[in-house]
Amino acid sequence: MKTTPFTEKHVALGAKMHEFAGYNMPIEYSGIIDEHLTVCNAVGVFDVSHMGEFWVKGPQALPFLQKVTSNNVAALAPGKIQYTCFPNEAGGIVDDFLIYQYEAEKYLLVVNAANTEKDWNWCVAHNTEGAELENASDHMAQLAVQGPKALQALQKLTAIDLASIPYYTFKEGEFAGAKNVIISNTGYTGAGGFELYFYPEEADKIWKAVFEAGEEYGIKPVGLGARDTLRLEMGFCLYGNDLDDATSPLEAGLGWITKFVEGKNFISRPLLEKQKAEGVTRKLVGFEMVDRGIPRSGYTLMNAEGETIGTVTSGTMSPTRKIGVGLAYVKPEYSTVGTEMFIDMRGRKLKVVVVKPPFRK
Repeated sequence: MKTTPFTEKHVALGAKMHEFAGYNMPIEYSGIIDEHLTVCNAVGVFDVSHMGEFWVKGPQALPFLQKVTSNNVAALAPGKIQYTCFPNEAGGIVDDFLIYQYEAEKYLLVVNAANTEKDWNWCVAHNTEGAELENASDHMAQLAVQGPKALQALQKLTAIDLASIPYYTFKEGEFAGAKNVIISNTGYTGAGGFELYFYPEEADKIWKAVFEAGEEYGIKPVGLGARDTLRLEMGFCLYGNDLDDATSPLEAGLGWITKFVEGKNFISRPLLEKQKAEGVTRKLVGFEMVDRGIPRSGYTLMNAEGETIGTVTSGTMSPTRKIGVGLAYVKPEYSTVGTEMFIDMRGRKLKVVVVKPPFRK
C-alpha cells in the first residue's frame, strides 16, 4: 500500500487503518460519531494527501479543458475554483473533480484518489490540443481543516486574511513558515474550513503547527469514516457510490455543472443535450427514514404496490439528526419532495420520504 506523509502519525495516534485507493488510510480515531460532531461543532483535520493533482498549462490549456469537462472553464478567473466532471463518450462520468485557475494559462485539477490513474490516462488520451500536462499527485500533500473554529485556528499561522477567501476561491502564500502553500475554501463537510496544499517535505511542520494552533478549540484528527457521513449529511455525491461511468450528470442532479454554452463542444455534448430535452429515466434524490432503520448502499426502494422504483447509493444514520438518511436513484415520477416510498431492509418494508438535502438542520 502507498503511504502519505502523515501515515506514521495516524498509526501512532491509534487510528483504525484500512486500504483506500491503494493507500493505507485512517478510517477513524476516537469514533466516527465523535469525529463527525467535532467537525460540526469545533475543528477536525483530514489527511487527504491521497487525492490526485494535475497541472494543465500553456496556451492550449483552456481549449483542452473546455473539451474534456462539463462546466464552463472560460467563466473562471485566477483565484477561483470550479466543480465539474469529465463526461465520457456514453454520457457517463469518468470522475467529478475541482479545477483551480492559478494563472491565465495555468490550472490545477484535484481529482478523486481512486480515479487518479484513470483520470490521468483519460486526459493524456484526449489531449489532441497539445496542452502541457503534469501529474503532480506524488509531489503534493493536502490537509483539510474543517469546522466552525477552523478559521480562528489557522489564522494564527498565516498573514493571509482567511476571511477574505470566500467559498470556491483560494490564495497562495506562506503558512506555518512554509512557502507556496495553497489555501482554498471548497469543503466537503458543510461545516466550513479550508484545504491546505503543500510540498510533502513541509508535512511534519504543518501538521504540528495546525494541531498546536487548534488545541484551544478542541482540534482532533478525523478519518475517512466521518468524512463520508459528513458529506452524506450535506447530500454531496461520492464517486463510486452516487456517480460512475454509467451515470450522467443530469441524472445525478448535476445539470448546474453541465454548461451548453456556445463554442464549448465537450465530449458527449449532443447526447447530454438530447437527454436534457427528452428527460432522464432516473433521478438522484435525498431521502429520510420515517420508520426506524439505517439505509445502506444497494438496498431496493419500492412503491406502495411493492414494485421496484429505485436503489439506494449512499446511506447512514445521521450523527446530528439520529435518523437514517440517504441518496438513491428513483424513477422520475417518485422524485418530488414529500413523496413517500418504502425501502426493503432485509425483508422489512420501511417507509421513507423524499427530501431536499442537506439533511443536517
